[in-house]
Amino acid sequence: MSQGTELGRFLRARRAQIRPEDVGLPVGRGLRRTPGLRREELATLAGVSVDYYTRLERGTETRPSAAVVTALGEALQLPADALRRLQELVALAAGHTPAPSPGPAHTVREPVRNLLQTLRPCPAYVVSRANGLLAANRPGLRLFPGITDWPRERRNLTRYMFLHPMARTLYRDWEKMAAHSAAHLRAIAGADPDEPELVQLVGELVVKNPEFARLWERYDVRAHGGGSKHFQHPEVGPMRLDFEVMAIFGTDGQRLVTYQATPGTPDHDAMLLLDMASPRDDGIADPAEVSERGEE
Repeated sequence: MSQGTELGRFLRARRAQIRPEDVGLPVGRGLRRTPGLRREELATLAGVSVDYYTRLERGTETRPSAAVVTALGEALQLPADALRRLQELVALAAGHTPAPSPGPAHTVREPVRNLLQTLRPCPAYVVSRANGLLAANRPGLRLFPGITDWPRERRNLTRYMFLHPMARTLYRDWEKMAAHSAAHLRAIAGADPDEPELVQLVGELVVKNPEFARLWERYDVRAHGGGSKHFQHPEVGPMRLDFEVMAIFGTDGQRLVTYQATPGTPDHDAMLLLDMASPRDDGIADPAEVSERGEE
């Protein structure tokens, strides 16, 4: 598919999510054949001709001005992350391709591995740009029950969310978390949607999980920098943990994710239990998998 087509898909998907009443248009009588706004309605809101907007969706117009892009973003009510994605797609459609990526870096530096251990008992781990689990301390690994049943090369947190049977019971609000996960993957794609690890992951999830396929086609975009997650962990029970996401300098998209809870709370007690299990209970044959040299 051309990048122009990808831009058109984005515009169509986002247009379908805006109801006439959301932008002050009369709903009218009878059924609307088009979900969301019609092309002519969005064109009017953005201040462009219907023909020009149609060419944008079809990929035959690839160089809208910055003013047009801004107007489209406002008409589509795009949040900041989605607007940046629109701008990236416009740049790609115009032929402004980024420098080739050197590929995902799967080697975690030794100081970062050491940092994971100093963060205990707080769960912490390092993921690749496409959310592959590269390294973790013990509570960080045990936060995702059953993930060690998979070989290391398949341990990906987005794959876990949609394909692992324990994910739906681990996350107390799975539907909301799943939508955020797909939107976050859209944000990760950024200006390099053809990165092989990402393409392989998305292709697998689209085929194996209809819910992911539906969410992926919505073109929602949301970058996560922190927040909170509610878990119903099979070993330590319910807990609400705050998390932060930090980019690791000098890597191709690696991120450090840490969790914490307020000391003295049941959430904190549950978190501590994640770090108290015997290493033998985790079924880890290779200590390097969790960056815990010398504990086996």
